[in-house]
Amino acid sequence: MKGNPEERAVALGQYVVETGATVRSAAQQFGISKSTVHTEVIKQNG
Repeated sequence: MKGNPEERAVALGQYVVETGATVRSAAQQFGISKSTVHTEVIKQNG
């Protein structure tokens, strides 16, 4: 998952909110690791 970090965080956040996805399922959907999902969302919102 490449691109602007803010856009990645928004895309991940929207996916989780809209689908109720877990970090694990979001990671699978976007083809990234669970730690990357966590890092991207926390980094942009922390």
